[in-house]
Amino acid sequence: MEHWDVYLSGEIHTDWRQQIEDQVEAAGLPISFTAPVTNHENSDDCGVQILGAEPNKFWHDHKGAKINAIRTRTMIEQADIVIVRFGEKYKQWNAAFDAGYAAALNTPLIIMHGPEHAHALKEVDAAALAVTETVEEVVAILRYVVEGKLEKAALKVVK
Repeated sequence: MEHWDVYLSGEIHTDWRQQIEDQVEAAGLPISFTAPVTNHENSDDCGVQILGAEPNKFWHDHKGAKINAIRTRTMIEQADIVIVRFGEKYKQWNAAFDAGYAAALNTPLIIMHGPEHAHALKEVDAAALAVTETVEEVVAILRYVVEGKLEKAALKVVK
């Protein structure tokens, strides 16, 4: 069985990544996961902690964004699939960028968000090969693409 690398991008305020990882492990799927730095303070401050303080917040953020990009770009480029979750609490511009980067690389993209974001994310959704709302849907897609197996479940009713 082939091994798959999946990059988990997006909101950092819930445990959705851990839920996916736990369910994939329980299913015995040959998948490894990577992700951005999810410690918000570390992500924001890495540039100034490593390269020195900046009096201007723009340059503070700029240094951090560039250092974080080393990680995210490398992991997205190495991924077989990129999953991007858009949460409810904040606008995740970085997640939208990651989705666009994956799409530009022609890397299969799965988007996850609630129905309240359908309009705002229509262009991002159009670039995805699947748009989901739940962790269970993501795991079912991964099971299907990795093993070709479908779980017996009730059909979703489209409204």
